[in-house]
Amino acid sequence: MSEVEPTTGEAIVFWVCAILSVTGALGLILSRRAVHSALWVALTMISLAVLYIANAAPFLGMVQVIVYTGAVMMLFLFVLMVVGVDSSDSLVETLRGQRIAAIVLGVGVGVLLVAGMASSLGGVAVVGLDEANALHGGNVQGLAWLLFSDYVLAFEVVAALLITAAVGALVLAHRERWTARKTQKELSEERVKTGAHVTPLPNPGVYARHNAVDTPGLLPDGTLSEITVPAPLRARGDLRPINAAAVEETAALAAGHDAMGQTDYPVADDPGTSPGEPE
Repeated sequence: MSEVEPTTGEAIVFWVCAILSVTGALGLILSRRAVHSALWVALTMISLAVLYIANAAPFLGMVQVIVYTGAVMMLFLFVLMVVGVDSSDSLVETLRGQRIAAIVLGVGVGVLLVAGMASSLGGVAVVGLDEANALHGGNVQGLAWLLFSDYVLAFEVVAALLITAAVGALVLAHRERWTARKTQKELSEERVKTGAHVTPLPNPGVYARHNAVDTPGLLPDGTLSEITVPAPLRARGDLRPINAAAVEETAALAAGHDAMGQTDYPVADDPGTSPGEPE
């Protein structure tokens, strides 16, 4: 492979993304809230995606953003919000020795990273991925060849870990039901016993001869129902005045009078006699 000298733009992208990645990793460790730690991980993943794209690996960069940042991290955040993990829960050690094991593994990973960086900076020429991508016809084809040939076992292990993480999220979000689910009849009886509204409230303007939102509805007995008007309008006193004649007319109709309040509608005692006919 021919040696490729990095340009000024590539150097700027590397240092900016490297600083953001390290900052996100430190934020993950030092944050006291689990949600904040997940957001720091999202920052690290996005920075790594930019580094992949800058190093002629666009497919890997897009997968980093779409799969890990857009799907896996959102799954983590969803589980954290559903379960309700806070800083007090994070201080409880559920597994004995997990902190010591985490410290030992963290130090081991750090040593491997330092050794890898030292070997890569020890006089090794910087090469790009253009020639490596050209071996199999492109970046996607080259990744597919490596995943399903040399690294097929590691690929299957990662797939199993992702499935395990999904099952673990389902287990954490599960809540055991200790009481039987209430039926629709029980819920309706409970609403009646507690004095809650059995049926929805009438809309503004119902039985008020106007459909404006500031017109209070009239109850069947003719009284006003101010709760049918939105609370901000009630607070400002912006209630439309009710036409007294319309209210009287409504009461007359409810009492069995005609629209003008002249006479009563006759009521037939004999089922065979129509109202209004002489006996």
